[in-house]
Amino acid sequence: MTIDNNHVVAVKYVLHTIEEDGSKILVEETTAENPLTFLYGVGMMIPKFEQNIHGLTAGDTAAFVIQPEEAYGEKQEDAIAQLPIEMFGDGGLPPVGAILPLTDNEGNNFQAFVVDVTPEAVIADLNHPMAGKVLDFQVEILNTRPATEEELSHGHAHGIDGNEAH
Repeated sequence: MTIDNNHVVAVKYVLHTIEEDGSKILVEETTAENPLTFLYGVGMMIPKFEQNIHGLTAGDTAAFVIQPEEAYGEKQEDAIAQLPIEMFGDGGLPPVGAILPLTDNEGNNFQAFVVDVTPEAVIADLNHPMAGKVLDFQVEILNTRPATEEELSHGHAHGIDGNEAH
């Protein structure tokens, strides 16, 4: 069965970033025992990732590169927030390097990366951690099947076999 919209797809992949000097840095690797399983065509994945695997079948492999503008965008140097110290209350201040879960005024959840802590504020980078990165994927399609009605109504895959873990 070939990958198409509203299919559940399970992939094993290796993701590297390609640095400016041409070197590669390993970012993430999944296995056949713990694959990435997702509902294809509903906006869960980078559109260019989905384009590169469209029409493949179980057992197929692919290697492709996705440029920043087709992945997480270019890094925005002005996407820095100064979060007041009072915002952190008695929980203590996060260390430099911590990832903060935040919510914007519209209720969208996102993450910020702590780059500095001063007596007045926690300085956080609001860029996606992969912003500005060239992504190099090697993928193997493990399985594809039509999504169940329940998966479609929930808007996500319930695992490689259609059973949601509880």
